[in-house]
Amino acid sequence: MTPVPRFSPDRTRTVMSSLKQIRSTFLDYFAADGHEKVHSAPLVPQNDPTLLFVNAGMVPFKDYFTGASTPPWPRATSSQKCVRAGGKHNDLDNVGYTARHLTFFEMLGNFSFGDYFKEHAIDRAWNLVTKDFGLDPNRLLVTVYIDDDEAAAIWKKVTGFSDDKIIRIAGSDNFWAMGDNGPCGPCTEIFWDYGDHVPGGPPGSPDEDGDRFVEIWNNVFMQFEKENDEIVRSLPKPSVDTGMGLERIASVLQGKNSVFDTDLFQTLIAASADATSTDPNGAMAASHRVIADHLRSSSFLIADGVTPSNEGRGYVLRRIMRRAMRHAHLLGAADPLMHRLVPTLVAEMGEAFPELKRAQAFVEDTLKQEEIRFRTTLGRGMGLLEDASRDLGEGGVLSGQTAFTLYDTYGFPLDLTQDEARRRGFTVDTDAFDAAMNEQKARSREHWTGSGQTASTGEWLALRDRLGPTVFTGYDAVEGTGEVLAIVRGGASVDELAPGETAEVLFDQTPFYGEGGGQAGDKGEIEWTDAHGETGAGTVLDVQKHAGDLFAHRIEVTSGTLAIGARAQLRSSAAARLTTRANHSAAHLLHKALANVLGGHVAQKGQMVDAERLRFDFSHNAPVTEDELARMEDEVNAVIRQNLPAETKMMGPQEAIAAGAVALFGEKYGDEVRVLTLGRALTGEGPYSVELCGGTHVARTGDIALFKIVSETGIAAGVRRIEALTGEAARQYLLAQAGVAKSLAQSFKVQVADVPARVEALAADRRALEKQVAELKKQLALGGGGASANAAPEEINGVKLIARVLDGVDGKGLRGVAEDFRKQVGSGVVALVGVTEGKAAITVAVTSDMAGRVNAADLARVAVIAMGGQGAGGKPDFAQGGAPDGSKAEEGLAAVRAALAG
Repeated sequence: MTPVPRFSPDRTRTVMSSLKQIRSTFLDYFAADGHEKVHSAPLVPQNDPTLLFVNAGMVPFKDYFTGASTPPWPRATSSQKCVRAGGKHNDLDNVGYTARHLTFFEMLGNFSFGDYFKEHAIDRAWNLVTKDFGLDPNRLLVTVYIDDDEAAAIWKKVTGFSDDKIIRIAGSDNFWAMGDNGPCGPCTEIFWDYGDHVPGGPPGSPDEDGDRFVEIWNNVFMQFEKENDEIVRSLPKPSVDTGMGLERIASVLQGKNSVFDTDLFQTLIAASADATSTDPNGAMAASHRVIADHLRSSSFLIADGVTPSNEGRGYVLRRIMRRAMRHAHLLGAADPLMHRLVPTLVAEMGEAFPELKRAQAFVEDTLKQEEIRFRTTLGRGMGLLEDASRDLGEGGVLSGQTAFTLYDTYGFPLDLTQDEARRRGFTVDTDAFDAAMNEQKARSREHWTGSGQTASTGEWLALRDRLGPTVFTGYDAVEGTGEVLAIVRGGASVDELAPGETAEVLFDQTPFYGEGGGQAGDKGEIEWTDAHGETGAGTVLDVQKHAGDLFAHRIEVTSGTLAIGARAQLRSSAAARLTTRANHSAAHLLHKALANVLGGHVAQKGQMVDAERLRFDFSHNAPVTEDELARMEDEVNAVIRQNLPAETKMMGPQEAIAAGAVALFGEKYGDEVRVLTLGRALTGEGPYSVELCGGTHVARTGDIALFKIVSETGIAAGVRRIEALTGEAARQYLLAQAGVAKSLAQSFKVQVADVPARVEALAADRRALEKQVAELKKQLALGGGGASANAAPEEINGVKLIARVLDGVDGKGLRGVAEDFRKQVGSGVVALVGVTEGKAAITVAVTSDMAGRVNAADLARVAVIAMGGQGAGGKPDFAQGGAPDGSKAEEGLAAVRAALAG
């Protein structure tokens, strides 16, 4: 057996007793005894859906003990991460106020899967505790199950103890069972005696709950099988499950009465005290202990893929985090604290648990974002609690409705409210709280009615109430991770998506921007791993915001199955984000340039920026001239060339507006807003552009590179629209324009600078020729060209009619011909159908004396319908229309004749 460090609880001697050394000594000891050294399993159980978290060292080996799986080794040892903070095993309320309760702890264990049994297990335990750990046998005692004579005899042989130090215990405390059915067996434990100066009695005595005697070792001997809670047989291969709490044995070996006085916790508490400039051992000592413990549980849960939410494991994590954050607030921490303590934790435990070191950045970011979110509502929530409890005396009861309001509106987990109530000497009506919670769930179900392909506003609000807001992490990153919280398909919530299916997916946090403030939602890719280790991938087609701050990702699954609870790697398109930022920042600069060039009346009426271009709608009652557009371009590009950093501040919306910030159209503002400042004023002092905006933007104005307006149009009465490009898109646009000019110059055999004059000359020539052609067509129609041209007016029902089909004459040309024919006829109707490029145009003119008897618009309408069109318009004496089929020109004229015939 390899040598291991020696320990002693005697503080007068120099000993190696840090938690790191105790852990490694235990594992090395049993590895030398033929045990496979197994790394800790994740805190989320992989083989037991009945458990919220792994809460004992044997949980990862459960299937080996039941026989469901064959163990790869006959014996194993581990230091298993455990959390007890929810469900049946919930130590949360006691943490920080007792000497031994923790939410996160390590369970040292050695396990035999049908290999050795009681004698070897007892011998190895006693040898480690008394020799390698150096504990005084005189301060140890053991317990056995009341009927376990075999274990008692082994202990007597190994230790030489008298019968009074081998205590027989009846009941479930010393008989373990997996349930009413399955393996079970008696337990045996080792206890340490802190001495008669500490209150408490030995196990089995009336004072056993005192702190004098502390359990440091527990062996479970699985030797029987139960059916319907009755032992029916002995197991063919009895097994051993051992547990030793690392923090508890460390307190013994370090001569401490509290786990919080051991080296690891003292290091974490010192970091908390230093960060808050408070006394670690003063009146607020409990707050430091809470923070130290909850930092461990929160960080390890996040590293194992759990993220804060309002349900299940995520809710337990949020409770733990917010309880610690509340205590940070009590310590006077002005800024988020928890994430600043993570490096200290990683330095202490990252070597033994490399997953913590790998996830450090994500752990820090998750803690920071949650604390920022919690702090935004903490003050108002505490104000409500103050008002509601002002008249409560010692032993009073806070109403459950108030507790529910604190939970629902201000994000206070019930545990946090209870914790604060205990500090103030009163309790909480939890029955009324539960009733209010059930009512809210019922209301949410009522609102969830479904509405086509996407959830309605009410449904999104119900989701927002249940899940809380999406945390946006994309201001500084285009990639991140997130947990799937909800999937909405066809207006209803579903648990998973199969390949080829598309739905809207909510994550707890995301780097994808959700469409808002005129900025389009991001696109990109995701990959995920579910709780069973299965992977998949999908395409993010769009991201929309609902209920204010829910980011709904429209995802098409390309492989695998996407299910609630899956951990996803989210990757927004970096290239698209880059150009979108440039376009969005340029839109801000354009807004200011519009006001400078056109006047202060200009107000934004809408905008849309994406990776392709920017579109900006504004109020203005006249077209913008070329000169004005050029001046705006010049201004924007001048600010771009300043290459100054973009500055972002968080302010109250009214404070920001009072300071000169422009509120953007369509933006909804909360208690705090992002105020973006771009550039320096081109004349005078101060910044160029200051606006309220929650979108993503460039780091420096120079990142926009180039700004080019490509169009300006009117879209409604008093509303104009400018479309523009930035960066490489603008450069490519200008290159294309230059290429056109160069090609024209080559065709005209002139210099590029002479192209405009040459084009204008050609246009003038074209206009002259078109005028000549129109005149010739008119003369042809009036004077010759076939039998129809030479025919005299026909008379129908007492009305003279000139009806002609004119090939090659469009609607514009028909007007002049119809006027001349109307003069010729004197009194009557002219109906002309012009045919060009296979299409027909009809013109009907009626002389003034026929008013009231014949309506030109009615005649034009029947002609158009006969030629396959929809209708015509005009006045009673003159009307025009068009039809898609010029081959039906004669049918159109026939319809006119029929209408006149009555």
